[in-house]
This record gives sequence, C-alpha cells and structure tokens, in this order.
Amino acid sequence: MSTRRDFLKGAGTAGIAFCSCGLLDAAHAQNPRPRQLPITIKGKRIKTIDVHAHCYFHESINLMGDEAGKILPPVKGAPEHFILIENRLKAMDAMGIDMQVLSINPFWYRREREAAAEIVKVQNEKLAELCASKPDRFAAFASLALQYPDLAVNQLDHAVKKLGLRGAAIGGSVSGEDFSDPKFHPVWAKAEELGAVLFIHPQSTPELAKRFKGNGWLSNTIGNPLDTTIALQHLIFEGTLDRFPGLKIIAAHGGGYLGSYAPRSDHACFVSPQNCNPDIKLKKKPTEYLNQLYFDALVFTPEALRHLVAQVGASQIMLGTDHPIPWEEHPVDHVFATDSLTDRQKAAILGENAARLFGMKGT
Repeated sequence: MSTRRDFLKGAGTAGIAFCSCGLLDAAHAQNPRPRQLPITIKGKRIKTIDVHAHCYFHESINLMGDEAGKILPPVKGAPEHFILIENRLKAMDAMGIDMQVLSINPFWYRREREAAAEIVKVQNEKLAELCASKPDRFAAFASLALQYPDLAVNQLDHAVKKLGLRGAAIGGSVSGEDFSDPKFHPVWAKAEELGAVLFIHPQSTPELAKRFKGNGWLSNTIGNPLDTTIALQHLIFEGTLDRFPGLKIIAAHGGGYLGSYAPRSDHACFVSPQNCNPDIKLKKKPTEYLNQLYFDALVFTPEALRHLVAQVGASQIMLGTDHPIPWEEHPVDHVFATDSLTDRQKAAILGENAARLFGMKGT
C-alpha cells in the first residue's frame, strides 16, 4: 500500500505540481508561529494600535425594538462583539495587538430624533466606561446621530470633551446622503475644531442591492469598498477637504478602491469638463488629497500593502483588523511580511502613526 509520502515523491516525475491555493500567506510561511505580544523591531518595543475593531452593547441594540434581531452581522465572530474583557484581551494578545480603538457601525441612521439620541447616548457612555476600565488597551470612536447634524455636533463635542472619546465612527453616507452635502458642514467644522478623528466605515452600497445578489457576499466583498470609495471621492471633488483642511479622516479597508486606481481621478475633468462643476476649483490634484487622508492596512496581502504605501505613503496607514470579524487574524505578521517596508515604516504602521494622530503617548 503506497503512502502519502510515496505519492508526493513520485508526483514530480509525473508532472504534478502542488500549490497552497492561498491557504498559507507569506507571513505564516516565514514565521509559522504568529507573533504575539510584545511586538518588537530590532529590540525596540512597539505599541501596536488597531484602529478598526468593533463592539456592540445589548442596551443600545434593544432600543431598536423589532429591528434588534437584524443588527448583528451574519458572520463569524458576531457574538464576540459583546465584549467579555478577559476574552477580548486574550484575543488581542494572540493577534499582537496592544490597543484597539473601538467603533460601532451605524444602525440608527433611520431612527427618529429622540430614539437616535438615546441610542447614541447609551453607546457613548458604555464606550467611555469600557475604555476607562482598561485605558491602556481600549480607546473608542463615538457614535453620532448624523441624520440630525445639529444633534451630532453636540454629541461629538460631549463625547470628546466630557467622555474622553477619540473622535467618531461614521458610515459611508447617511441613508444615501453624501458627507459633502453642506448640511453636514457643521459636523466637520466641529471635528476640525476639536481635532477629533473621523473613522469612515462603509455600509455597503444599497442602491446596487439587486446586482449584489448571488454567490460571494458581494454586498460586502464589493459593496463595502465601493461605498468608501464613493464617500472619499465626493469629499475630494466637492471641495469638502479644501473647506476643512484640518479634518482627520481614517478610511476603513484600505480606503476601498481609491488607492488602487486613484490616478484616473486626475484626468476626469480634463476628459469631460461638462461633467465637472466649474464653480468648484480644487486647490490640488485629486490624487494629492489622498496624502491628507489615513487608511487602515486591511488589504490582506504584502503586495496590496506595498501598493497602498506607494500611493499614499507609509505615514498615512495604520493597523486595522475588523476584529472580532476574522478578516485578518494575523495583522502584525501581514505588516512584517511586506518586505518592501523599512523597519521605520513598519513601526509607523503598527502603531506610531495612530499614536501621533490620536495624540497618545509615544510607543
């Protein structure tokens, strides 16, 4: 009876080749045991900061009434959104993450003012309580009822000044209304005034729901990156980033598709000026605005991270995992596996960029 070893030994002479089919990434091949805390580079301790991690609170979800059961995403890791401190810390340790900056994806944008205000109040207070319990391990983005910009301004001010939250997590739009709409300008003005960081996390692209049907969870696989891309392009082309040059914006999932095909933006208004507003005179080329935005490193492969760095600069990229959803279970290894990065760039992406942006103590 032939053994598996015999079969493999004879495979080469039979003209058979084997591949990993992507099951083992370069990081694992080079470092079979994933890096855990503490993380060091040439003996220097690096404080790793994950700017893209999630949680939920039962108290706020229950305020959604009959819709409460539809809030949790149908994914692995969904129950872990309700943080059990010791379990979450163990998971972070295993991933090599010192600190998570927590956020809650908006599920309240269609609620009436009073209900939305109560949901946001509960969430922001619970986030502040969680961060206070482990200030060395957790920070958080506030929730905002952006459908009511005047309310969102007050919520952001309170969250930053009174609760100690680091900024706010926002969707890719507000029920289809883009952030470049002047109605949202007071919110961006307040964020700029406070130095608050805005984390854009998409909510698919609902207008394309019919085309997303079928295999592959396309509403997320394609819809989420597309939603972020549209949001960023409007902020650029409508002059919002010129109006609020001090805005600190982090875009989830590597900024969607923008970093992969950004130069096309520089040619659009030259090729078709009739499709561009002559009253909006941008101060820079569209691609140059990418250098004032920030992006998480959740792009999966060393080549994708290399390209993103080449497009926007290592100074604009931060660690992001989407934890507890298991998109990227070894995010630190992913950065180390990107051989095109210098040690200084790796340290920046792993934590130093985030520490600087959030005004945290040095790593």
